[in-house]
Amino acid sequence: MSTTPRPPIDPRLLRRSPSARRYVVLTSVMGVVTAAAVIVGAVAIAAILSELVTDPGARSVDAQQAHLVMLAVAFVVRVVATLFQDRYAHRASAAVIAELRGAALRTLTDPAHTSPRDLQRRRGDLVTVLTRGLEGLGPYLTSFVPSLVLSVTVTPAVIVVMAFTDLTSAVIVVVTLPLIPVFMVLIGLMTRHRTRARLDAMNRQAAQLLDLVAGIPTLRALHRADEPADRVSALGQANRRSTMGALRIAFLSGAVLELLATLCVAVVAVGIGLRLVYGDMGLYAGILALILAPEVYLPLRSVGTQFHNSEAGRVAADDVLAILDPPVGHVHPSVGHLHASSAQPTSVSAQPTSVRAQSTSVTAQSTGVEFVGVGIVDRDGWAPRGLTARCERGAITVITGDNGTGKSTTLQAIAGLIRPDEGVVLIGDTPVSGPAVGDIAWLAEPPVVLPGSVADNLSLFDADRSSIDTAARAVGFDTVVRELPDGIDTLIGTGGVGISAGQRQRLALTRVLASPARLLLLDEPTAHLDDESEARVMDALRARAAAGDTVIVVSHRPAVLACAERVIEMGAVRV
Repeated sequence: MSTTPRPPIDPRLLRRSPSARRYVVLTSVMGVVTAAAVIVGAVAIAAILSELVTDPGARSVDAQQAHLVMLAVAFVVRVVATLFQDRYAHRASAAVIAELRGAALRTLTDPAHTSPRDLQRRRGDLVTVLTRGLEGLGPYLTSFVPSLVLSVTVTPAVIVVMAFTDLTSAVIVVVTLPLIPVFMVLIGLMTRHRTRARLDAMNRQAAQLLDLVAGIPTLRALHRADEPADRVSALGQANRRSTMGALRIAFLSGAVLELLATLCVAVVAVGIGLRLVYGDMGLYAGILALILAPEVYLPLRSVGTQFHNSEAGRVAADDVLAILDPPVGHVHPSVGHLHASSAQPTSVSAQPTSVRAQSTSVTAQSTGVEFVGVGIVDRDGWAPRGLTARCERGAITVITGDNGTGKSTTLQAIAGLIRPDEGVVLIGDTPVSGPAVGDIAWLAEPPVVLPGSVADNLSLFDADRSSIDTAARAVGFDTVVRELPDGIDTLIGTGGVGISAGQRQRLALTRVLASPARLLLLDEPTAHLDDESEARVMDALRARAAAGDTVIVVSHRPAVLACAERVIEMGAVRV
């Protein structure tokens, strides 16, 4: 967690959000108008009360007409300014949140800024920050910023007027006023740590809930869907405790600031009362100073109160702005200690940049894949590390090993979605430096199924209809198509909603096997398939390998291992 002091209004927020800039300008104008209305209203009230006490001839509505009109105008102007400020504040906050969320999503979905691996690793944190966390920016913009503007417009203006009216009261205010910011800082420092801890807890809880939700289909298939219930309940209780802890601090700190401001106003009032008793000041000056004294402390009290309501949003905004403008040397907290260890390149990864910057190109003459000292940092450490092996063209290579040893990560490195932290991946004689679109057919786990029709998903790899029909028959997807309501034109949702897990697997296999790519990457291709279907899939893969393609499969299944010409066992890295 950074300990660098944050300005009340982050310049990065103003730079990234035009709506925020317009909102701050408008709020400043409304602050000046409010300051003028406060002073004019106080002057009118003081004049009315002092004349009613000291001048019997001024005890009529006609005599006080000018003062009453002045008071009414000041009151109306203050009410209108407040209403206009509140009305625009909610619109502006929604616009600012939308702008920040949109900019963050564009940055996160740009491979030049965020790798798919990093996006997957941080998904829990990002989901929380970009949804509930960023929504907390609303109270900051609608309450904290206006209070802050009033504290730098109303408070100085009122002190100046008090100095001209009653210098003694102004001095008391100037001496006691810093007590509120001091206590605000002390309370704020403690609150900031608690708020960050609460947001981190929310991120962890969201990540675990996402994992549980993603695993529900598997748990249901294994008849274990009820097992996560206790874990979900524990996560809910943990969130309740962290939220109540933050609320306790907010209530207690608000009470402290209210008590402090009340005592400061009381000191001014006692001084004015004593001097009025001994005739050391006029009634008009005493009343005006007494009316203005609470107005001096009110904006600062409001800043202190709204600070706690808005701190969660400010923390989330800091995280979003760090995505948009990452500081030099910034490393995400969840992986910082791992990236530090990857800063020691091996001799393989120390090749000149010009060589690594070459584009990946897969051709029919050279599709062999070679790993030279490949190491990739995951959130739990290196997975894999020191991988040196070769996957020959025209052969099936199976990558196996324990969970967490980097099997799927290795496929992503071949596809160019991840750049190794150590070593290099070669396709033919060319180092992989980026995604090779159109050159590689990749079956992920779980399969990627886009919203649309079945035909749209089958055509992703630009395969011709004859190849699709042949692949469909090989994996049994032709039978699935006949069972669908609208055949190949059946619409499915995101992630394959509308078809079963086995049907999704056959769809993805058909798409890969029909692809004209000469390098096939398959992650658990026979998952959700019966033994007969598994045998047919492996026959199709053997046919592709016999045609000269490079087939690399991640699997634990004995039937798949039996078809392999080469087996790479991760963890021990045995070939």
